[in-house]
Amino acid sequence: MSSPQTQPRTYEVRTYGCQMNVHDSERLTGLLEDAGYVATPAGEQADVVVFNTCAVRENADNRLYGNLGHLAPVKAGRPGMQIAVGGCLAQKDRSEITRRAPWVDVVFGTHNIGSLPTLLERARVQEEAQVEILESLEVFPSTLPTKRESAYAAWVSVSVGCNNTCTFCIVPSLRGKEKDRRPGEILAEIETLVADGVSEVTLLGQNVNAYGVEFGDRLAFGKLLRACGQVEGLERVRFTSPHPAEFTDDVIAAMAETPNVMHQLHMPLQSGSDKVLRAMRRSYRQSKYLGILERVRAAMPDAAISTDIIVGFPGETEEDFAETLRVVEEARFAQAYTFQYSKRPGTPAAVLEDQVPKAVVQERYERLVALVEDIAWAENKKWVGRTVELMVAEGEGRKDAATRRLSGRARDNRLVHFMAPEEQVRPGDVVEVEVTYAAPHHLVSDAPVRSVRRTRSGDAWGAREGLAAPGVLLGLPTVGVPAPLSAVNGCG
Repeated sequence: MSSPQTQPRTYEVRTYGCQMNVHDSERLTGLLEDAGYVATPAGEQADVVVFNTCAVRENADNRLYGNLGHLAPVKAGRPGMQIAVGGCLAQKDRSEITRRAPWVDVVFGTHNIGSLPTLLERARVQEEAQVEILESLEVFPSTLPTKRESAYAAWVSVSVGCNNTCTFCIVPSLRGKEKDRRPGEILAEIETLVADGVSEVTLLGQNVNAYGVEFGDRLAFGKLLRACGQVEGLERVRFTSPHPAEFTDDVIAAMAETPNVMHQLHMPLQSGSDKVLRAMRRSYRQSKYLGILERVRAAMPDAAISTDIIVGFPGETEEDFAETLRVVEEARFAQAYTFQYSKRPGTPAAVLEDQVPKAVVQERYERLVALVEDIAWAENKKWVGRTVELMVAEGEGRKDAATRRLSGRARDNRLVHFMAPEEQVRPGDVVEVEVTYAAPHHLVSDAPVRSVRRTRSGDAWGAREGLAAPGVLLGLPTVGVPAPLSAVNGCG
């Protein structure tokens, strides 16, 4: 990409949307570095800016075009700078992007992220925009070079695409039908990650528990979880996001009986009203959903369950919304990601009658958020006085530098801010702390750390940071790791 007389070109990848996009951005970063680009130093303008977009929320378009507009004068004053737009919004808008923002050099879709370096070079040589959108996947993304954000935790895709037809969701038309990886490929990737120091993996799929549909094994996901339990050195396994309609008891058994599979479940509800679920084309009902939660808690009493809920879906009445509140009360979610319904062109719900007025949606949303927070706070208060095991995290505590605390994730994924011990610890190390305070979205330990276990993951973090030996100073966290498990895009 560069000659001995020139400096390597720098890049920046900006990511929006769900965990699948975050993982795709790790691949885009790996592809660019494999092609000779280098990450932009902090505070400097990149030679290449890549937007990995999301199309799920209503303001996605405005956000992208606003950011592109801000970059237009920057690019005009910086000869050779390039801008690329990929991801779901690129798959949806295609040449519309270069029409509205003609200073964009490359537009690529969800099925051809591996083409980015070639498209950038072609745009540079031909001096014209390159738009390449494939309708189906040609190379499974996990075969591409990847630069992971974290030294100790990693995303692992088990499938891409989705076979569901939820009326509010545009993802299936942008990501395509579900395509599954073979179990041996997944386990080989996990074993390689563990050899590199990773101790926690999150299995990813738009509908992760439907894994196996492509090769005809309805029990494949539970088998995969059990196989993860045989990987030596793998301490924690999570997954996101399952679909209630296909959540089977063999998966519950695999979670309960496999020691390194965490007792933490993100189970999208979307609505508590059977009428609304039917209109959403969600193939389960309230009773089935609550039955799953009951069986999960019977097998794993300590399970922490989170969810997604959409407020104001077309036709939702006050009675329908009351049903959602009732399910939330009964479900006792540790966390809920709440969304106001967002009309997305191209989805069946966008043309439904009885769109709920914005003011009504806002008022219901505020009531739901208040209830969700009250319940989460009450559930978190039960942890005060208990000892929890944390994997020390990086970048999870925005106030850590000011409070002189560190942060970590408990085995059930609760975020805990804890008092920094005298003994130096690193991201990826494991500590035990006593919870002394609870808030709706996190726990706090201001008691002395009870134990510290240094890990291979901590060593890997130290090596990445260029530290001479294990056990060197943690330094307060500054950069990101896989986000808390949630279906940010409302899928699942």
